[in-house]
Amino acid sequence: MTTTAPTADARALGLAHYAARGVLERVLARHGTTFQQQIALRAAVTADAPQTPDDLVTQVRGSLKADPADIRATVDELLAEQLLVADGPHLRPTDAGRELIAAIGAETAPVTARIWGGIPAEDLAAAGRVLALVAERANSELAAPAA
Repeated sequence: MTTTAPTADARALGLAHYAARGVLERVLARHGTTFQQQIALRAAVTADAPQTPDDLVTQVRGSLKADPADIRATVDELLAEQLLVADGPHLRPTDAGRELIAAIGAETAPVTARIWGGIPAEDLAAAGRVLALVAERANSELAAPAA
């Protein structure tokens, strides 16, 4: 008997996203960090050059599609927690911020390996192409004037 794989659709994408995010949220909770804080801090840690607060808000908004005011509040939280520090007009991660991102990465790495391990490369490539196309189309919808 042959089992047919389910067709990818918005529901399957959402279920996969929330399952994976749930795993990450469990790790973040142990570190007293929110999802949005982790995304903003990771963006600052991995940036090629120091970013202004506006640069960081723009980058995070591009990823999360969140309200800029909420992202600014998140950046303020990271500053208050001394995970980011103002350096003139730019923000830079502190040693504590870099250590937090490294700790989260180290804790999630084995879980990520268990979740993604064993999936054939060609399946990952196909999924990557589909997800990139879905993201491109959804971003186009977001950029279009509301109907």
